[in-house]
Formats: sequence, C-alpha cells, structure tokens
Amino acid sequence: MPRDYQNLEQLPLAGEWRAGRAGKTLEVLDPFDQSSLLSISMANAEDLDASYRKARDVQPDWAQTPASERAGVMHKAVELMDERREELLGWLIRESGSTRIKAQAELAAARAITLESAAMANRVAGMAMEAQVPGKESRVFRKPLGVIGIISPWNFPLHLTQRSLAPALALGNSVVIKPASDTPLTGGLLLARLFEEAGLPAGVLSVVVGSGSEIGDAFVDHEVPRLISFTGSTQVGKGIGERAVGGDHLKHVALELGGNSPFVVLDDADIEQAVDAALVGKFLHQGQICMAINRIIVDESVHDAFVDRFVARARALKVGDPAQDDTVIGPIINAKQRDGLLEMIETAKGEGAQVMLEGETQGQLVPPHVFTEVTNDMSLARNEIFGPLVGIQKARDEAHALELANGTEYGLSASVFTADIARGERFARQVEAGMVHVNDMPVNDDPRAPFGGEKNSGLGRFNGDWVLEEFTTDQWVSLQVEPRQYPF
Repeated sequence: MPRDYQNLEQLPLAGEWRAGRAGKTLEVLDPFDQSSLLSISMANAEDLDASYRKARDVQPDWAQTPASERAGVMHKAVELMDERREELLGWLIRESGSTRIKAQAELAAARAITLESAAMANRVAGMAMEAQVPGKESRVFRKPLGVIGIISPWNFPLHLTQRSLAPALALGNSVVIKPASDTPLTGGLLLARLFEEAGLPAGVLSVVVGSGSEIGDAFVDHEVPRLISFTGSTQVGKGIGERAVGGDHLKHVALELGGNSPFVVLDDADIEQAVDAALVGKFLHQGQICMAINRIIVDESVHDAFVDRFVARARALKVGDPAQDDTVIGPIINAKQRDGLLEMIETAKGEGAQVMLEGETQGQLVPPHVFTEVTNDMSLARNEIFGPLVGIQKARDEAHALELANGTEYGLSASVFTADIARGERFARQVEAGMVHVNDMPVNDDPRAPFGGEKNSGLGRFNGDWVLEEFTTDQWVSLQVEPRQYPF
C-alpha cells in the first residue's frame, strides 16, 4: 500500500486495485480553475458485478470478525484522518471547490461519524423473549444486512460517503460505492485507501467509478446488495426507490433527498444573531448543501431591519479561490450547475422578485444574490436552489410564517429564531421537517442524532442508533427445548 494518496488513477475492484474495463477515461477537474487533477479508467457493468460478488463472498468472514477488531479499524481510520489532515483538506478544496472553512467542517464531520461507528460495533444487541408455546425459548438476533451499495453526492463527498460507509463496515457489512463523477476521489477512492491502510480486508470495500448510463441502473438492480444508500436529488431518489422495491430483487433503501429549508425569524428574534446564522446557513459551500437555507421567512415587523443587515453582510463576503483562507464563496461544482443557477436568477426577476443584491458571474464563481418580495408560488421558493441565491419572504405573523414554512413538498431541515425558547419549541414541533433547530441555522449534523427528512426529502435516518437499525436486520430463532404436543 503506497504511503501517498496521489496515485489514485486505479480503482479498488473486487479485492484489487486496477483499471476499470469500460474503455473510457474520466478527467477529474478542479472547479475553480478547470485544471486536471487526474484521469481515471472507468468501470463497467462487468467490474460492478465482480465487485458485488466479491463483497458477498467476503462479507460473512468480516461479520464474524470480533466487534473489537472492527472497531479497531474505525479507530485506525480516525488516526489516519488526523495524520493526513492537510492532504484530505487539500483534496476537498481542489476537487469539490470547498473553501477551507467548509473542508474543515466536512473532515470534522467524517471523523466524528467514524468514531461513532467504532462504538456501534459493540452496541449491537439481541434479546430473549417470552414464548407462547410450552418448552420453547425465543431469541432475536441482530445481524448485518450483508452487502450495502452506496451512491454518494458531490457536495459533501467525504462525509456523505463516510456517513454510510463507516457504520456499514463497523456493523459487519461489506460495501460497494458509486461516487459522483465530479468527486470520485473524496467520495470514494481516498476512503478506500484510508480503510485499506487501516486494516480492512481486501474485497470488503470496492469503489466503482463509472457513468450512470452504463452502471447506474445495474448498481441498484443487482441481486447482491441488500440496501441502497443514496444521497442526492428527489427525482433520482424516487427512481432508485422504485427500482429497489419494484425490481426482481427486493431491497431496503436509505434515501436522503432534496431540501427546501425555511429559516424563520419571528417578531421577537435577536436580529443580529439571526443574520449571523443566516449568512452561514445560506452561503456555506456556496449554498450547495441539502440543508442550506432555501427560503428566509421574516415577520413583517422586523423584515426591513433583517433585510438591511443581511444584504450588507452578504455584499461583503469574499468570492474567489477556495484555497485562500478568507474566501467564503468558492466555485460552483460544474458548468451545468452554474448555468442552472443563472437561469434561476433570470426566472426570479421575470416572476417579479425584487433584486436586493447581485453580481457578475466569473467562470464558475457565482456571487451572492438576494431577492425580496418572494412568494411561495415563485420558482425561487418552490425549488431547491443549491447555490448562493436566496429569496426573503414576508410573514404577517407567526401563523403565517408556519404556513409558509410548511408550504413545500420537501421536509428536510428548518430553523426558527425567537427570544422565547418555549415558543421556538412549539413552533419547531409544528414544522413538517425531520430536523428543526431553534436559534440556529438549519445546517446541523450530530453523529448521535437522527438525520433525515419527511415528505419528498427522503426515507430513513442516518447516525447513531438509527443507522444501526437501518444497516442491520433482526432474525428470530426459537429453541424447542422440550417435546411439543402437536394437534395431529
């Protein structure tokens, strides 16, 4: 195993590092300056099949490995993350366009879920139950599912892969990853190197870097995986769910999908604190976060004061090279995403939103854009933005603010600001979202707290005991210790 993570043109497929057999090359580009980072020989359906079958073959031995040893692999992985901190941060900055602020937050989150996963290995427990038949003992055992397929996104590639990968491995599953084509290194290859160095047996983890048109459907349809973990758009996630449940090989899904996070400011809120939170919750990683603020909803009594402060602060944010420590807004991941944002800006103007802040796009650098006079029927409020654009809506009162907040097909994360914590909790519990934060931004993650959405924002929960349940299954074993009397 080489002691540097620079030579990553090959793929870990079915227990060996080699070139993929698709006969195609993926050029991985830096989204800031479009420089080439490396070329990868892509995988095809044959590579995928071999990886899944190898994962199935080696999984029973990995599951039988003592929990303390599986936990030890997690702890070693954390040590390697610490040793290689600057290298990992550098790859996040170069490959995903992360600012240093965002890269540090992402690496910290990936580290935290790896530590939590080490603890999961020793938290798996069964139970003995009272049986209804004389002379019978009834037991329930919790077992790993088997093979788990992970399809990871490009926005937080290291963490959102590790969020499924580390628990799956710690619990005794084997894994095949299909990372996003924009971020195959931070979304898969770096983690494969890291876990190999940490002592993970060959074949327990494979990474298939390939085009969706060639291996996307097969990744979900294949007979081997028992669960598909997907993070990405609602449209794609629905398709994966349909294939997983309606195909020839029924399997579980864990889906973390689109968001349309409301950020609500009630009439008694601390405006300065709310603005501080809104800036980070909207513009961290250029707004390319599923939990990022999509709509700001402000009580009309404090609307103008909030808008004035928010626009002034947003105007001062530095846009530029993500490698510079003081850069807040770096590049959009690719030209397609950028063009979609530019179209969204023009649509917002055409629908009557008032421009309070805008700027000139340079390359894939899109500066902050802030709109007011936004209503829930406008595309800026209906659709997930995934960029440094935001619309501010005016609420008549608390009831109207709640109506606006819930007026969406999504329900991932939300926030509410108020001076009254009890009022904030009452409001939060009425919001139709899987996660709601009082007096904080909606971009929050805790390795011990349930992460997931409602409505069209997904199915299932990640983190802590919730993902432990997602990635394991229960088996009932009964023992008839005395002869049973049968009716015939």
